Amino acid sequence: MEQALIEEIARIAGATLIDLQEGLYDRPDLLPDALHPNAEGAGILARTVYGALTGDYGGLQLPDIYSDRMVLQRDQPLPISGIANQGEKVTVTLAGQRKETVAGTNGKWTVTLDPLRVSGKSYTLTVSTPSRTLNYRDVVDGEVWLCSGQSNMEMPVAGWGKVMNYEQEIAEAAYPAIRLFQVKKNTSLAPLKEVESTLGGWQECSSATVPEFSALAYFYARALWKELNVPIGVIDCTWGGTPAEAWMNHETLRQVMGFREEMDKLERLGFDPNRMEQAYSEERAHWQSLFTEKDKGMENGKLCWTAPSLSEEDWQTISLPGYWEGKGLKDFDGIIWFRRSLEIPAEWAGKPLTLRLGMIDDEDITYFNGVEIARGAGYMTPRTYTIPAKLVKAGKAVLAVRVSDFGGEGGIHGKAEELYVEADGKRISLAGDWKYRIGLSLKGFPPAPVSPIQSSSYPTVLFNAMVKPWTAFPIKGVIWYQGEANVGRSEQYGDLFPALITDWRRQWRSNFPFYFVQLANFMESKKIQPNSEWAALREAQTKALKLDQVGMAVTIDIGLADDIHPKNKQEVGRRLALLALAGSYGKNVSSSAPVFQNYIIKGDKMELDFGQKQDGFKIKDTTLKGFTIAGPDRVFYSAEAMVQNGKIIVSSPKVSVPLAARYGWADNPDCNLYGENGLPVAPFRTDCW
Repeated sequence: MEQALIEEIARIAGATLIDLQEGLYDRPDLLPDALHPNAEGAGILARTVYGALTGDYGGLQLPDIYSDRMVLQRDQPLPISGIANQGEKVTVTLAGQRKETVAGTNGKWTVTLDPLRVSGKSYTLTVSTPSRTLNYRDVVDGEVWLCSGQSNMEMPVAGWGKVMNYEQEIAEAAYPAIRLFQVKKNTSLAPLKEVESTLGGWQECSSATVPEFSALAYFYARALWKELNVPIGVIDCTWGGTPAEAWMNHETLRQVMGFREEMDKLERLGFDPNRMEQAYSEERAHWQSLFTEKDKGMENGKLCWTAPSLSEEDWQTISLPGYWEGKGLKDFDGIIWFRRSLEIPAEWAGKPLTLRLGMIDDEDITYFNGVEIARGAGYMTPRTYTIPAKLVKAGKAVLAVRVSDFGGEGGIHGKAEELYVEADGKRISLAGDWKYRIGLSLKGFPPAPVSPIQSSSYPTVLFNAMVKPWTAFPIKGVIWYQGEANVGRSEQYGDLFPALITDWRRQWRSNFPFYFVQLANFMESKKIQPNSEWAALREAQTKALKLDQVGMAVTIDIGLADDIHPKNKQEVGRRLALLALAGSYGKNVSSSAPVFQNYIIKGDKMELDFGQKQDGFKIKDTTLKGFTIAGPDRVFYSAEAMVQNGKIIVSSPKVSVPLAARYGWADNPDCNLYGENGLPVAPFRTDCW
């Protein structure tokens, strides 16, 4: 409301409106007290005012999106935008085209070039004013795909990811027609105009550029290039561990169940990072006090479970490292205290010790002999702490670790060899049995507030900083791999995900194709798991298939029980590419397996219809697996299943009156039904229980 009034007054007065905050939206670090800028921040403010008053915006500039070796989307009008001094004539030439315009009062300018057709040539894009000329060389036209999502899209070829056969893949990555752009991670409460590249702009795909690039984006591009033989540009726009809402525009998000209140607050506080962070600090302090107050390991602010002499009679045993979800604490979020005794050698007495605890999801406070030595945060951050020399005495010592998990997997995880204490080049392994006790369950507890400045999970911040600047850059379409961070919120995701796709298309003003990966199998394998949250999220993802030009790559067969990041990204890229080749490029390829459509109950059997007249299935074993069936009591049992005339017949001797059947309905189901093309049938259910 206040902003609208300010804009109206400026319009009536014929005055130039200067947004002093624009240059600081993504730089809260330049406001140390959340109000007054430091020297660098003051410099940005001064340049903002100077430009508005004088029309001098520093001369001709283009965003980092434009660079040598870039790929421009073929067969689409090509808007080219940038900054120049007020009133300067801007000339743009490319492939025989020449367009001119004049920079406006705010320094902004745009020209739109006619569509290019792939010629096999590389061009020079020249942008000039009377005072400056910019040349972008080796520019090609082809197919541009934005590749976005969380860690399974981010996972690099090498780096922390190390895909299957990564050394060979790097050695063979010599595809100059494939061009890579990796977006630097950034957050913002307000839409930004530019992104930065971690690669220094567009780069040719090579053994030097591909190791830290999204493996899935690369394998997808490679599969397309081999079929299309045109330049392929892929944009790695990813951030691990992030929920879908972080990638959405606030106007759309406020219409989705569960986000209206937070988006109203964002608007009420004027998208001001300082006011938002202050509000968050107050909310977090209140929540933290409740969190600590309810922790059984604390009493009136005093520690109860850290003393070396504490009896562990009432404590349970757990093997570490490993997520506690796979060790008997299914779906647990909250606080768990861990304890481990160890024998300190006499020669270590009085020396500082190096303590490595692998990775901890999400936060920890670590104690040695009852004394706090460190605090850590970040679910993928290795914990390396120092035990001070003054605390180190020969004999028995006790480590106590308070682990707080706010959603998803939790615990002390990683590799066994990363869990140890060390001094003088000698190690004592800490892998194996620990004692544990629950301090607080978050079931029924209010969710922890999320920092709008420090967290990449806060709603809208990734869309604003990493996606919005691309919306003026034509693309062919989007590939997406995300959803793990939204597990447990499947009902909401069923609305959220289609809204994201629709919103992105609106932002680009294009009904481009959108292809996504359904979550792979993960965690402990169970034959019967009617309340699987991973299965529910997979089902929620399928609701986006009601939108036009949307396709889903099924990966229920290539996940890993103990690793949320499957290594076979080559196959995932191939399956996505099949969708694009069939749906976007008109290639005669089979891109999906048969899809469940309907069912009929025939006596004590259920007949599942896939709309096929012939068999059209492959079974990767002698026996069809992965089906369960239930009657009026809603208790599911493993079902016998067979293919008959293009349909699946399921039954169980334990169910005389079948009412519901499910396939692949578990976190990590054992299922083996494929189409004749070798692609897996997607999990489904006939009920809505």
